[in-house]
Amino acid sequence: MEGSMSLNARKELLVCIRQQYQKASWKEKRKILDGFIAATGYKRKYAIALINQPENKEVRPNKRVKPIIYNDAVRQSLLTVWYAANQICSKRLVPFIPELVHKLEFLGHLSLPSQTKELLLQMSVSTVDRLLKGERLKAHKGIITTRPGNLLKKQIQVKTFAEWNEVVPGFLEVDLVAHCGGSAEGSFLNTLVLTDIASTWTECLPLLRKGKADVIFALQVVQSLLPFPLLGIDSDNGSEFINYELLHFCESKQITFTRSRAYRKNDQAHVEEKNGSIVRKIIGYDRYEGTEAWQALGELYAVLRLYINFFQPSMKLISKHREGAKIRKKYDQAQTPYQRLLISSHIQQGIQEKIRKQYEELDPIK
Repeated sequence: MEGSMSLNARKELLVCIRQQYQKASWKEKRKILDGFIAATGYKRKYAIALINQPENKEVRPNKRVKPIIYNDAVRQSLLTVWYAANQICSKRLVPFIPELVHKLEFLGHLSLPSQTKELLLQMSVSTVDRLLKGERLKAHKGIITTRPGNLLKKQIQVKTFAEWNEVVPGFLEVDLVAHCGGSAEGSFLNTLVLTDIASTWTECLPLLRKGKADVIFALQVVQSLLPFPLLGIDSDNGSEFINYELLHFCESKQITFTRSRAYRKNDQAHVEEKNGSIVRKIIGYDRYEGTEAWQALGELYAVLRLYINFFQPSMKLISKHREGAKIRKKYDQAQTPYQRLLISSHIQQGIQEKIRKQYEELDPIK
């Protein structure tokens, strides 16, 4: 059997019988082959292939050894860029790498040899995924604190995800994120998140209480922060949004007010994505209470809004269609909200110049 003969002994036997086998008749070949199989334990077809193989044929290894292109220096530079971009997914990161590398080099945070820089800029999405595989963080989940508001539903128009066709910046989806930890009992802070549909510009504001007055005050603050007029808001069916006070506020400011369908989170897919990628990723799931935490959260969001809108690229869904059981989705190239506003024909040139100067003064690492 194979186990009773060493590898070297099998090789020596093969050399001895190979010439004899080639010169033998068909009947003699059968006897030689049977004896070789009995001695080595090889399968018949494998034994025939070995005997017929030329003596000087080079044996190739089973696995092809690929040369290492992306060495540790390239991987470390990728990690620097990835962490500067808040560990975003590869599809959002890759189109933004040239711009971010240029910014980091200009500010002195990154100094790359020409070969390393060239390799970094030519990386594909799959390569970035492979190199970052060990650095990915696991996602966490929280609890739901939304309470339905039954008033005024008939007076506030329903708007679904599929109906968002506004190309003018100023129409925002709004939602609340609770900082309640593991319990929804008692008083805790909330974050009001607003995302513009056209540009993905996002604002986050902390609320000391989950009430209609706090929401209205936050919207007034948002109006002063946005680089474009607030034209419309789309909320879920929580009582902090579906109330007379907010409806009257929107009517007085000529702000279009719509709502999503109950229990249909995909109707607010734009802002729901920001809840996870911004608030949950940066702030987390801990419980926060009181004015001191509220002030600290406000100071953090004042800085974070610049980082998000100037250095966090995102992709927008262009189209989707069904092919049998599969849904094919097509996205545009990842861009930051700042980049989208610069190419928008609906933003005045003065505002574009203002945010361009603001971008030049910002440091993503700081």
